[in-house]
Amino acid sequence: MAAELAASENVELTPEHFEVLHLLRRFYQEFEVSPAMRPLTKYLKEHLGADKSSSIYLLKLFPGSPAKLAAKFAGLPRPENCL
Repeated sequence: MAAELAASENVELTPEHFEVLHLLRRFYQEFEVSPAMRPLTKYLKEHLGADKSSSIYLLKLFPGSPAKLAAKFAGLPRPENCL
């Protein structure tokens, strides 16, 4: 399902995408909310390190609005703070 959603946004999913998507789903299970950008980067930093949690890194993977697009691909609700 994630691959189909990504294809509709012209994104080809890689292992790096799935690494973020799995952690995003884990965040959702822990906190019962889809994270906006700042909580997402903080959570990713805890679990993946600084090099894979920066806004620039996430923008390369999920262009435009990383938190919103990643939540969509992960099958989660849109983060409340995302337009």
